[in-house]
Amino acid sequence: MKAPLRDRLVGRSLLIALLLVTVAPFISLFVTALHPPGTYPSGLSWPETPHWENFALAFQSADMLRLLWSSVLIELGVVPVAVLIATLAGFALGHLRPPGGGFIFVAFILGLTLPFEGIIVPLYYQMRDLGLLNTRWALILPLIALYLPFAVMWMRAHFVNMPHDLSEAARVDGATTWQLFWRVHVPLSVPALSSLAILLFLWTWNQFLLAVVLVDDPAKRTMAGALGAFQGQWGTDVPLLCAGSLLILTPTLIVFLIFQRHFVQALLQGSLKG
Repeated sequence: MKAPLRDRLVGRSLLIALLLVTVAPFISLFVTALHPPGTYPSGLSWPETPHWENFALAFQSADMLRLLWSSVLIELGVVPVAVLIATLAGFALGHLRPPGGGFIFVAFILGLTLPFEGIIVPLYYQMRDLGLLNTRWALILPLIALYLPFAVMWMRAHFVNMPHDLSEAARVDGATTWQLFWRVHVPLSVPALSSLAILLFLWTWNQFLLAVVLVDDPAKRTMAGALGAFQGQWGTDVPLLCAGSLLILTPTLIVFLIFQRHFVQALLQGSLKG
């Protein structure tokens, strides 16, 4: 067997194995969710009579519509603002390169080393002093700040590799800095912007720790954060809990499947430039 063919077979076998490992937990959740409510399924066994109504019951019991609306409001408060600020900062640091930009860049790198768990206590007291506890602003404002180090570095890496000939040609035509940014660089940054927005959307949707600590009302949390209250109410009903978990995961899966082409395009674009 030739070496290239053997390498392809080994690579595909590893990808298939990783795919099975990734998909297996979701299959287990789905099969468990179809068992009769109140039972304790053992192993990965298909029920004799699938109870599809578990999904409708979980949707009604958790008041998913209200949780969905709360998550949408939080997403609208976090993702557009974080992407806008990161794009402006990334353009300045990566393309304009102002004096002192290196120190600012190092500060953002240090921001990447801050785990959510390490700042949750001072963040709680800060939100309390601002009177924002148990409000959606207690999630929106910290998430914007915590996402900015990564988001700025993501956009900076994109703008660093943008050819300066485009900017010089636009300057010759009389373009201002804002016109250069908005009319030249932003249209060329759609893959990077869309992939960053997808990542921030997924992270915000799945945010659990801050939602549980900073917001007491489950109706004002993200859907992942509200899962804690749902688990406390239906923790003994394993099939119903699995059905609720799958309902919470479904929107993120749909968003990723719709925009996966933009995400992969941005990654490939960065690898080719790097």
